[in-house]
Amino acid sequence: MHPLLLETAHRPIAMPSGPWFMKQKWHDLLFAHWPLPPETIRPLVPQELELDLRDGSAWVAVAPFWMSGIRARLAPPLPFLSKFCELNVRTYVRYKGVPGVYFFSLDAASLPAVVGARATYKLPYFHAAMLVRSSGESFEYTSSRLQQPRPADFHARYRPTSPPRIRDKDSLEAFLTERYCLYTVDQGHVLRAYIHHLPWHLQDAEAEFDRNTMAQASGIALPDAKPLLHFSRNLEVLVWWPEKI
Repeated sequence: MHPLLLETAHRPIAMPSGPWFMKQKWHDLLFAHWPLPPETIRPLVPQELELDLRDGSAWVAVAPFWMSGIRARLAPPLPFLSKFCELNVRTYVRYKGVPGVYFFSLDAASLPAVVGARATYKLPYFHAAMLVRSSGESFEYTSSRLQQPRPADFHARYRPTSPPRIRDKDSLEAFLTERYCLYTVDQGHVLRAYIHHLPWHLQDAEAEFDRNTMAQASGIALPDAKPLLHFSRNLEVLVWWPEKI
């Protein structure tokens, strides 16, 4: 049994019944969250999925990070597929009472990963030119999508500003981050893919955004207000195959 599977009590939903398929590590991740009126997000999310609101708002996140150690179960990492940058735009949904994540876009620096994830997980992956630089506790992240819809560009500098800690289960931070499945809809069929990891050890963060048209490329106008920012240094994640519900 994988050591991650020994700690599951923190999950707000049940563990999946089948074996995990893939393992990966997420590094130097920034969560930038904005609240938006539900009526602006509802037309952009498949009708089969219910928006998961907090205090009457839908929430949209732009999340840059990089991944490593990507490998299938019982297989070694592949050099050309095991490490690359990724940048997600997402919101929060429910299906039959089970909360999860819905992705508007996922940009990745690995073209094979983009092609594979589109085919197997039916997710809106896009190939992008991406780079992350670090200097101590500060990070500079750039991304420019190479496929339509464009422009979908991102350039930001960010850094943690507090020690890492697990947030209370009823907190806004837990609502936004402690999500253990993702949804997509393919030809009218709802697909759910489970993930598992230990609780997020989040740090408060600050950031400067020089360019951010990631949400705009999906038809979302982010508000001018400052986003809610959190940082996570490392997270090991197990991923299951998507299942048709």
